[in-house]
Amino acid sequence: MTSATQHIKPDSADFRSVARALTIVENNLAGSGDLLKSLTFSNDTPVTGITGPPGAGKSTLVNAIINNLVQQGKKVAVLAIDPTSPFNFGSLLGDRIRMASHFNHPDVFIRSLATRGSLGGLSAKTIEMTDVLKAAGFDHIIVETVGVGQSEVEIAGLADLTFVMLVPEAGDEIQNIKSGLMEIADAFIINKADRDGADLFINNLKKILQQNKDAKLPIFKTVASKNEGIDAVTNFILLNPQPQNSRRELLLTQKIYNIIQQNKMAGIDKKKLRQDLAKALTYDDFNMYRFAANYLGE
Repeated sequence: MTSATQHIKPDSADFRSVARALTIVENNLAGSGDLLKSLTFSNDTPVTGITGPPGAGKSTLVNAIINNLVQQGKKVAVLAIDPTSPFNFGSLLGDRIRMASHFNHPDVFIRSLATRGSLGGLSAKTIEMTDVLKAAGFDHIIVETVGVGQSEVEIAGLADLTFVMLVPEAGDEIQNIKSGLMEIADAFIINKADRDGADLFINNLKKILQQNKDAKLPIFKTVASKNEGIDAVTNFILLNPQPQNSRRELLLTQKIYNIIQQNKMAGIDKKKLRQDLAKALTYDDFNMYRFAANYLGE
């Protein structure tokens, strides 16, 4: 390990070391590769993924789950994945404020991460940063991300346990939920379940699951803003066993695939790509496929 990473050993007792390690990995700073190769951690640290549409109340729910886990003496880390603007490459969501009460808690570490243009709301960096948190020794890791359709199945390659969160307002849209998003769920959370139409919505979801032979998947009713139904979700997280070997192999295969894909794309700077494209568009014979092939040196 290089001298640049010798003192960056993530430790949940020292959040500054965790934050420094995450910054090095997220931004591919000097020593990032050596830091990742030096990580030692237990694969038994559970990673819980919570995904769902904007406005479903994910941050409020995560906040409530954190409360429950901390009360049981657990150290919890949260990666909150925000969508990235294609124009300024920045983080757009501001709902991290809902977790503000935990920012200074000695047993809670929260980090926001922009998706860097990943269509599914996740980037390969999320995998690496999750492993940094595992190495730091947290008892539980929660990854919260926005569900945007079939591409969100990337979370299945990251989390040991995945909740798909929905709200009754989805109404008839439940019929159009992408099959991939349904397939990654280990359980469903229907938040804002005190609203009109919640029971009908849940019954329709059960019918869809029965059609797909997934009738045994749990469906939790919550009202996160009132802390209702949170105990049942937390207990499910605590009691859910780690994935069996076949599932673990599938998870690791997806992780390694994403890491290899990221490394192969490491030389492509999206801002520079846009600049080069703007120049190429000034030529009358512009061809997108020829441009891409030339960019890849093919």
